[in-house]
Amino acid sequence: MTDTPPDRLAANPNSPFYDEKALERGVGVRFKGVEKTNVEEYCVSEGWVRLSAGKTLDRAGNPMTVKLKGTVEPYFRDPSAEV
Repeated sequence: MTDTPPDRLAANPNSPFYDEKALERGVGVRFKGVEKTNVEEYCVSEGWVRLSAGKTLDRAGNPMTVKLKGTVEPYFRDPSAEV
């Protein structure tokens, strides 16, 4: 695994952008220079994040999200954990 997180990553296992190995390693996200802990999905190349909106859920039981545009800086929280 490389030291750079994927360009696009989602926390929902039903998403095609879900990557279990990256999530196990721990991915942090800085959005517009501020650390965000409620990120559901991000895309660096398109410059947006989806943040969960409190504890509200939609009809399918998924968290309600808000899409914001700006500078996205993902990073791995754990140093290189090669197995």
